[in-house]
Amino acid sequence: MTKKSLILIGVVLVIIVIIGFVFFSVYKPTNTTGGGTGGTNFLSTLFPFGKSGTTTPSETPPVDVSGYTPPATTGTQKQLLTKVSSMPVAGYTVFMKERFKDVAVESVPTPPTETPAVTTPEINSPTPTTPTNTKKTTTTKTPIPTAPATEFAPALRYVDRGTGNIYQTFADKIDERNFTTTMVPQVHDAYFGDNGNSVVMRYLQPDESTIESFVGAVPKEILGQDTSSSNEVKGSFLPENITDLSLSPDNLSMFYLFNNEDSSVGVITSSYGDKKNQIFSSSFNEWLSQWPNARMITLTTKPSYGVPGFMFSIDPSTKKMNKVLSNINGLTTLTSPSGKLVLYNNNNLSLRIYNTDTKDSVSIGIKTMPEKCVWDKASVVLYCAVPNYINGTNYPDTWYQGEVSFSDQIWKVDTENGNATMLADPTAFVGGEEIDGIKLSLDEGENYLFFVNKKDSYLWELQLK
Repeated sequence: MTKKSLILIGVVLVIIVIIGFVFFSVYKPTNTTGGGTGGTNFLSTLFPFGKSGTTTPSETPPVDVSGYTPPATTGTQKQLLTKVSSMPVAGYTVFMKERFKDVAVESVPTPPTETPAVTTPEINSPTPTTPTNTKKTTTTKTPIPTAPATEFAPALRYVDRGTGNIYQTFADKIDERNFTTTMVPQVHDAYFGDNGNSVVMRYLQPDESTIESFVGAVPKEILGQDTSSSNEVKGSFLPENITDLSLSPDNLSMFYLFNNEDSSVGVITSSYGDKKNQIFSSSFNEWLSQWPNARMITLTTKPSYGVPGFMFSIDPSTKKMNKVLSNINGLTTLTSPSGKLVLYNNNNLSLRIYNTDTKDSVSIGIKTMPEKCVWDKASVVLYCAVPNYINGTNYPDTWYQGEVSFSDQIWKVDTENGNATMLADPTAFVGGEEIDGIKLSLDEGENYLFFVNKKDSYLWELQLK
């Protein structure tokens, strides 16, 4: 072997030794069982330039295809259906009443403790300067009293059926208070006018042959003053044997019917019983009235399952009378505030809506009576007490006479799109009971639905919003 070959072999061996030393001093094998994040590429380990930081591989959670939706976590809900009165009522009204706002009591901060000021003499001053206490005069202004903030909220006034006393409460805070002490025993019907400031109480004389209608002014209430136990309702009597009465939309007037010899007479008067104006007279004396808007009073013949019924409208200003519906057995009606839609049924209780413009009639798909419904202000939505089941025959006579009583659910019906939604089943609420709903009404903001249970005449409310 030549000298040149030996030198070449030696150089190769040296290079191999250097490469081996570098490899074993730099390369660290990857831990494949410890969950490490290093790669297994040899070159990238040996020459780690440009490597990114440690990256945790993403994991996609399994997709739930079961269709199960976890229940929402909810707190204790307010009882939406509430019995308002503690006694049977003859009638009620809803109005906006002023009250003081509830103001949260804020804690008054404690004033900081004052530390007496200390005067330090100057370092280079030959004689220390003694501080002089200067007393400042503070002028205190007497604060001007601020009137408490008030708000308007829906309130209720209702007449105790047994005594004729008037009670009141707010809708959102049931706090029943006796408001008057005037005794009118065994009031059958009561109507409030003028924002709850007038009342008509109707009752039978002891001989049960004469219907008396007493109309009076409700005592004024002073904001912030407790109701007086000596409040009295003072007024007068309307004609005897008034057969029907209804209030105007603004509650400032009323229309009543009474029999005069062989005819039925219709009179408009103020809600206090004065300024009378006769607008109607008929030889037929079995009518039910309604006053849906300022331009229309409706008259429907009293219903019976085997008797064809008729409905007419009267313009109070012109006294003009028009026929609206005719020849419908067991007919009862409820006209919308616009006067263009009439909710009606026949003796099988199937509700339909009649359009006075198009003369068309459509079914709304539920069975109840117009007396168990109320229109909203826009004449679009109906709220109805709908029986869970209907048995028997000869409607509406058997229901009027008390031979049949219903157990209702509260439904909302949109007359424009036909959607019907059940809002409440009174039997399903805490302490629930069966309700046969009548005299339905809404507050001004349409946040509450009020009604009377025909079974016992107690007043209820359902919170809508």
